[in-house]
Amino acid sequence: MKKAIVFLANGFEEMEALGTVDILRRGGIEVTTVSITTDPVVIGAHNVPVTADTTLNNALLNDADALILPGGMPGASNLNDSEAVKEALLGQYREGRIVAAICAAPMVLGGLGLLKGRKATCYPGFEPKLIGANVTGEAVEVSDNVITGKGPGLVMNFGLALVAAIKNDAVAEEVAAGLLL
Repeated sequence: MKKAIVFLANGFEEMEALGTVDILRRGGIEVTTVSITTDPVVIGAHNVPVTADTTLNNALLNDADALILPGGMPGASNLNDSEAVKEALLGQYREGRIVAAICAAPMVLGGLGLLKGRKATCYPGFEPKLIGANVTGEAVEVSDNVITGKGPGLVMNFGLALVAAIKNDAVAEEVAAGLLL
């Protein structure tokens, strides 16, 4: 079974995290939510508490087909401050597996140099943090194994792009039809 990990940091954007999890699971992808702290309860940017499936210390990160970063503030900054998350992203990228981020979180990929020479998108105002990227402003950008999304209102596009990349276009189309998109 295909697997994905969604990292959760305090201040994460709830729609982006949970919408992505929902879409991936509809696509038959095993999703694990991972708190980047030792506490499995993570508080979203709009004070919604979510209990992650596991914590970073206990997560198996090296067999995931995709590592995914939801945005939100200060969630994206908290992800960017986690050396363990950045190390996992670098390893995932080097192995040619998918790294993805939406909203403010592509700044983490930009800071790691993973967007150099790639098309990428992000929440308006975060463009300077996408170091080396060709920032397009599109809803979603897929550049080989790097996927970026613009923001919360486009989580469906982001999630479906991930399903297509992890599984295939036919599964993504089936999920989209089930969502009445």
